[in-house]
Amino acid sequence: LLLFVAFVNLIVFQYGRGVVRAALDEGVRAAAPIDATLDDCRDRIASFVGDLLGGEMGNGVLVNCGDLGDVVVANAHVRFEGWVVPDWEFDVSATAVKERLP
Repeated sequence: LLLFVAFVNLIVFQYGRGVVRAALDEGVRAAAPIDATLDDCRDRIASFVGDLLGGEMGNGVLVNCGDLGDVVVANAHVRFEGWVVPDWEFDVSATAVKERLP
């Protein structure tokens, strides 16, 4: 039973990593249009994570959005607490080109 729970825990970790990665992609896409702001990035990420990764796992996701001129960047530091396996901590980022007037 312990081995089964450890295996399920690893599957849940992979699901969580996929959600965070997709949330960052959505966030930078939301901030890429000309009239968009970094608040749009943060709001989209928070909404995405809240919908798909609520509860304790969602609380372990810290997000930062930034504008580097031509590029919008979103970074996340994530810490998932393990049930049977050790905690998993990682960083992930996403970028998108900011739209500009011709």
